[in-house]
Amino acid sequence: MRLCFVFCVFCLMVPMSHSQLPGLHGERELPGPPGAPGSPGILGRPGPAGEHGFPGISGLPGPPGPRGATGLPGSRGIPGERGPAGPPGPVVVCGRDLLGSVRQDLERQMKITAKLDLAIGFDFVRKVDQKYFVSNKERGSFLKAVEFCTQQGLELALPQSEEENLMLLQLIGEADKRAWININSRKGEGNFQSDMKNRPLTFTKWGERQPDQTIKDTGCSMLTEDGTWRVIQDCSLDTYIICQL
Repeated sequence: MRLCFVFCVFCLMVPMSHSQLPGLHGERELPGPPGAPGSPGILGRPGPAGEHGFPGISGLPGPPGPRGATGLPGSRGIPGERGPAGPPGPVVVCGRDLLGSVRQDLERQMKITAKLDLAIGFDFVRKVDQKYFVSNKERGSFLKAVEFCTQQGLELALPQSEEENLMLLQLIGEADKRAWININSRKGEGNFQSDMKNRPLTFTKWGERQPDQTIKDTGCSMLTEDGTWRVIQDCSLDTYIICQL
């Protein structure tokens, strides 16, 4: 009985010892297809901030906004420095300044009336501003023209503006549009740039190459048919006489 038990145990141990020995390696097969993607993993922590990039191009300006409400008035500024004193005003003594003004107006009106009284005594009259050109359409030498106007209390005509020059031209006859004008006839006394009382001319209308520099001593000035002035050496020509007042 005991022998049978030992035999049985031996029989059981032999297969177990053979089963623990490694077997032969098998042949390696081809890799299988990739598996399906797994489910997404857990979101990791945010990484550190990157460096600042370059600034972008500025955009177009937007439309202007609505006008704001008017602000409150500002505080009053500091007064400026006092200016210098002005000139003294007129002193009124019992209405004396009023009488003086009236007297000046009367004198002015009397002068105008006197001019009109003189002007109406001539055959032809032309007015430019406050000046009158008068003439009887007589002719004569330059000396006769000066003497005639002086005897009337007047002066020989002398235009002092373009308008006066044209008006004087209209007063001359159609046949011979020339008239003596009040310019000093002595070359040595102003070189034909002053009137008979040596007052400098404020307006001139000299023609080409005038005044004539070849005249050495005496030359008489006239208004010609084209409206320009000219100095001639022959002062005895019969030319229109026109005075002014």
